[in-house]
Amino acid sequence: MKTNSQPGGRRSFHLRENAQLYLIMLPVLLHIFVFSYIPMYGIIIAFQDYFPGKPFFSLTDTNWVGFKHFIEFFNGPYFGRLMRNTFSLSFYFMVFGFWVPILFAVLLNELKSGIFKKYVQTASYLPHFISNVVVAGMVLSFINTDGIINTIVKMFGGAPVAINTEAGYFPAIYTITSIWKSFGWSSILYLAAMSSVDPHLYEAAKMDGANRFKQILHISLPSIRPTILFLLIFAIGSLFSANSEFIC
Repeated sequence: MKTNSQPGGRRSFHLRENAQLYLIMLPVLLHIFVFSYIPMYGIIIAFQDYFPGKPFFSLTDTNWVGFKHFIEFFNGPYFGRLMRNTFSLSFYFMVFGFWVPILFAVLLNELKSGIFKKYVQTASYLPHFISNVVVAGMVLSFINTDGIINTIVKMFGGAPVAINTEAGYFPAIYTITSIWKSFGWSSILYLAAMSSVDPHLYEAAKMDGANRFKQILHISLPSIRPTILFLLIFAIGSLFSANSEFIC
């Protein structure tokens, strides 16, 4: 009698058994490979005196300079300010924006009207699909001296402020814009985690006299705790990254 006791037989058995799962993963893996790994080929220009139009590899035209550009950047007069600004923007977004999708998902989970809930979900997802360049243009038009914000200020008797030319306003504008664009899409994972909670837990809590707040505190939030910790680790790991499209 034939068995799958050999390593090769076990591997082929697992491949056949999980073929559908691998096919589901294939488009995502191809997307990551094409858009994340293949472009890494261009990293080599950081070690060259490169200008557009030159080949990446050439026996005659390629001028390799090693870590010259990195050393110049680290010793440059703007290195400290660039690192501080990048860290500050990411830190503000993590502190003020990380909890917004959690709060939104919890509140949305409490809605009983299915139609209104779907409408709110759809409206919250839409900013994610708007180009960063378009969002930046919208924000600039809002904060101009003749924009909607200053128009509202003048309606209440205030003096218009040139928000777009005051550097002190930039961190708040950047953080608020980033939160608005991402909170709806980021709440999907939390909503998915809460949707897997057994409804009988909420019914049992009601019978024990727990109000809505206690149900959220003792059932909804514990159900998404692993997701919160997982995403928090990613947020901490991305503290030195910033959305440069907004800044430009």
